[in-house]
Amino acid sequence: MSSSSDSFSSQTLNIGIVGFGTFGQFLAKTMIQQGHTISATSRTDYSQLCHQLGISFFRDVAAFVEADNDVILLSTSILSLSKMLKSIPFRCLKRRTLFVDVLSVKEHPRDVLLQVLPEEMDLLCTHPMFGPESGKSGWEDLVLMYDKVRVRDEATCSSFLRIFERQGCRMMQMSCEEHDRLAARSQFLTHAIGRILSETGIESTSINTKSFETLVKLKESTTNDSFDLFSGLFIHNRFAKQELMNLEHAFQMVKKKLLQTANEEQIPNKSNHQMDSC
Repeated sequence: MSSSSDSFSSQTLNIGIVGFGTFGQFLAKTMIQQGHTISATSRTDYSQLCHQLGISFFRDVAAFVEADNDVILLSTSILSLSKMLKSIPFRCLKRRTLFVDVLSVKEHPRDVLLQVLPEEMDLLCTHPMFGPESGKSGWEDLVLMYDKVRVRDEATCSSFLRIFERQGCRMMQMSCEEHDRLAARSQFLTHAIGRILSETGIESTSINTKSFETLVKLKESTTNDSFDLFSGLFIHNRFAKQELMNLEHAFQMVKKKLLQTANEEQIPNKSNHQMDSC
């Protein structure tokens, strides 16, 4: 369900971002514009970029965890989440902190985080249904899905969600399970078709139809994302395997109908043949 503009109070937050790749940087820029204080840690050294953006960059994960963060935002790849969490010294946390993930699957990070987070830490699972390309002109009417898995500090959670509401996002609260069920049919299926189109070698031609241009754009947009993302959408969404099987079955059904029609066209019409022989 969507939330009204009065649902979330607002306060400036200290937000620590784990995984400062393209998506982490994309989110951080808007958060800074809204007056939040950002710190970051990542396997890659982004210290120079962070200095330019006014962000504190920590090479030492323990020092990052000990910093005074209201929120720790996990912006890693799906496949690297479990390994990354093993590197975080949760014992260094000084107070209750809201952990937020922004991965494209939801049951997997929820389950892993509930296993490793100290019980007193809050957990909010989110999925911004957009990225640097689709959100480059603003976030108006783009969807932010969220699930308050374990939230006791409502003020901090509301202030974090307010970041997206202020940008005009459509706020969709739903369970992690429901998200994955829907995302398998939408996001995973979109990526699967785009990857299949890529394997065919599809390219723009001099006589493109609008529909064909849509296919070329789909291929380009999905292959711009890493294969790791595509793999993560499949491996860590339990509904994706069935959607892949459905896609394969649908292809076989279409192929069967085409071959059946082609065979029927090749059989001479008996009545016409008899008339011709008269």
